Amino acid sequence: MQEFADFLGKHPPYDRLDAADLARLGRHLLVEFFPAGASILTPQARPLEHLAVIRTGIVHVLDRGAVVDELGPGDTFGQFSVFSGLPPTFTARAATDTLLYLMPDPREILDHPDTLRFGATWTTPVRSALLASTVVDSTLRPVTDYASPPVWCDARVTIREAARVMTAARASCVLIRQGRDVGIMTDSDCRRLVATGAYSIHAPLSRIASSPALTIRSDATAASAFLTMVHRGVHHLVVVDHSGEPVGVCRAIDLAAAEIRDPLTIRSAIESATDLGALAEAASQLRPTAIALRDAGVPPLRIGALLSAMVEAVLEKCIGWTVPFAGDEGTFAWFVLGSLARREPLPDSDVDTALLWADDAVVGPERIRAGAESVLSDVERCGLARCPDGANATSPLFSRPCAEWLARAHRWREDPATEGSRPVTGVVLGHRLDEEILHLPDDESFARRSLAEALTHKPPIGFVKEFIVDHEGQHRGQLDLKRGGLVPIVGIGRWIALKTRSTVTSTQDRIQIGRAAGLLNHDEAAQLAYAHQHMYELLFDAEIEALRVGTPTSTWMDPRHVDSLRRRHLRQSFKAIAAVQERLEAEWLGPR
Repeated sequence: MQEFADFLGKHPPYDRLDAADLARLGRHLLVEFFPAGASILTPQARPLEHLAVIRTGIVHVLDRGAVVDELGPGDTFGQFSVFSGLPPTFTARAATDTLLYLMPDPREILDHPDTLRFGATWTTPVRSALLASTVVDSTLRPVTDYASPPVWCDARVTIREAARVMTAARASCVLIRQGRDVGIMTDSDCRRLVATGAYSIHAPLSRIASSPALTIRSDATAASAFLTMVHRGVHHLVVVDHSGEPVGVCRAIDLAAAEIRDPLTIRSAIESATDLGALAEAASQLRPTAIALRDAGVPPLRIGALLSAMVEAVLEKCIGWTVPFAGDEGTFAWFVLGSLARREPLPDSDVDTALLWADDAVVGPERIRAGAESVLSDVERCGLARCPDGANATSPLFSRPCAEWLARAHRWREDPATEGSRPVTGVVLGHRLDEEILHLPDDESFARRSLAEALTHKPPIGFVKEFIVDHEGQHRGQLDLKRGGLVPIVGIGRWIALKTRSTVTSTQDRIQIGRAAGLLNHDEAAQLAYAHQHMYELLFDAEIEALRVGTPTSTWMDPRHVDSLRRRHLRQSFKAIAAVQERLEAEWLGPR
């Protein structure tokens, strides 16, 4: 039951539930498995009795036979039939092997059902945008669209003769028959086994051919083929028809050329990885995915949310392989901090973490932090950097038992909830800490300090000149867009979360909460929301370009290199931030 509750608590809308309600849902879940291609749901005359939450796998939603949505781990479907009492009108089919959690109507289970906020439609804006792009369209095409005709050789010919056949056909592999099995020799087999002298070029082809070859059915999607290659560490798949007869060969390079980088596919590859090598291979697609999605026109804030989910999946996988955390989420809770917690990371953001453990944990702090070091080392092997400024679960400042976190919150009110964090493992334990902190007595002096800290970061704009830039050093003539643009808005959002006792972490959501609570007026909220989105997009696109050409990423920008329209918008955004800061300082930090 703990695993059920912890999984739900990491995914919206269930991440808004308190620990008690998460535990209640966990006790009522049923588990059902559907193999790839199986129908999960079809239009029917009766309303559904259960919501479905995807634990692992990919589900295609179809309308009149056409795929209109693609859902992955943590997504819910069927809720609108359950809530409305109307029969479903769409079909849901397992695109890969899929495990579902089936949930009865949560309104009949939860103490606070109003906390749940499901979307207005079952197709999310992110996936609507993705489905309109060539990136996802290509993943849904059949694998046969990327397959080449098979090239056959007799198993008894020499490796030299097979290589000649392969070269003449401009192929990267040949197939052989060995009894009832089909074998395959690839060009990499020749380099690995023949060029090194392990086998003579005069040896029979059957000596180095892999048999049976890995196969995939011809009705599988390109995404499934890519996922299989990542899982098995191969670069070729034999495509077979319904009777098992080879009809083609699909190569990894063919799929790479078609940009098979769908985030759901990568997420599934991460979750299915059985060793660090496979996990690193899947994680290597994170930044190419960001580039491909941006090229397809997906908004940066949406890409950031997708990236955060995939980065957290990598972190969670590394945690699950490491003692003492493996299989013990009731004792340990790992948090992500900063932009990752807000689901607003940039493509090259590092991973900030914190760690909490139960007061009765039998493992000592030194061993726990040694385990944390192993986790973060594995994360780095997957191409993700730990925080260079020390916000890591290996540090005593960011790894404590629950009682010490609470004591620190009592003394300083500097805790995971107010500083922007989100649990990725031990979710129920993490939520319990959040709830205890939220019930601490009001501390107006801390709120003032928090706002004062947010207001120390001023936008780089002057009364005379358009922008205030650095006048010396390597950033001469530039301004720090993150420090002068994003950080002030994020700080105001953090103060709003503190004043309203909200555990919501998204800056955009915090701005709207501030408007609803009267901390910001309508115009201020609209201006800050636009400024935050604008600054984030500028930084995001700058990092995308740096990653594309292989140069270091930076948050510094030369305003002279920005066109006049964007420069005018940038100035307006800075002015809006400064105006809100001035009003908040006068109203909340004036004499009391």
